[in-house]
Amino acid sequence: MIDDALPLIERALSEDIGAGDATTQAIIPAAVAGRAVILTKADGIVAGLPVVSQVFHRVDPHIQLEMHATDGEPVTAGDVVATVMGPLAGILTGERVALNFLCHLSGIAALTARFVDAVAGYNAVILDTRKTTPGWRALEKYAVRAGGGRNHRSGLYDMVLIKDNHLAVADSVTAAVRRVRTAGVTVPIEVEVTTIAQLEEVLPLGVDRVLLDNMDIPTLREAVHLVAGRVPVEASGGITLDNVTAVAATGVDYISIGALTHSAPALDFSLEVSR
Repeated sequence: MIDDALPLIERALSEDIGAGDATTQAIIPAAVAGRAVILTKADGIVAGLPVVSQVFHRVDPHIQLEMHATDGEPVTAGDVVATVMGPLAGILTGERVALNFLCHLSGIAALTARFVDAVAGYNAVILDTRKTTPGWRALEKYAVRAGGGRNHRSGLYDMVLIKDNHLAVADSVTAAVRRVRTAGVTVPIEVEVTTIAQLEEVLPLGVDRVLLDNMDIPTLREAVHLVAGRVPVEASGGITLDNVTAVAATGVDYISIGALTHSAPALDFSLEVSR
């Protein structure tokens, strides 16, 4: 995860610092050392602390962090998740970039945990999607895992997902699956269907998973009954905290939710200096 974060960290620091931190350089001598704490300002799940550590290390390798929480751990408002020690100038220069990573990733973890809690007691697994911030996919999918969810495909290369636009060209589900197999593709094959008729067509084809897209609750129940455990089924489209429990109750195996990564509100943290 850290290897994926390093280019983002470098870019974020360059963007923020530019030619130098004018305020800190004018006020705080480079030799002045101190400490600061990172505080949680809302209840949620923490994610991104290793990234925070790398941010401060990149600003000044003399900065040290003592962690008081671990990624994936529930936190409540007022909790101290880390103590930052070392040159104060470096601590203040790295503050905003470090918190930006922490707030965003923890927000994803916190939202994911709410969905996971909402389906507790059912067999459905909460999945993310490819609806991620460009360049941030590995980190955002890491945050989903920290919140108790699981990852769908990482990209276009590790799973075939035949969608409506593919079917518009291939003319039918059967033709599309045949083309994939003729091409010698070895990764798992998933097919998106929007109707019971399409589902009936795909079931004899021996694919690895079927995605039931934008089906209402009665249709999802009918689909799960028709499948009868022959292939794992995934529900997607229009999933919210208000309806995810009902979706899970239909018996689907997976529920994929783009909002985990594209609409998660930041979980607020602050850094406070205490010399």
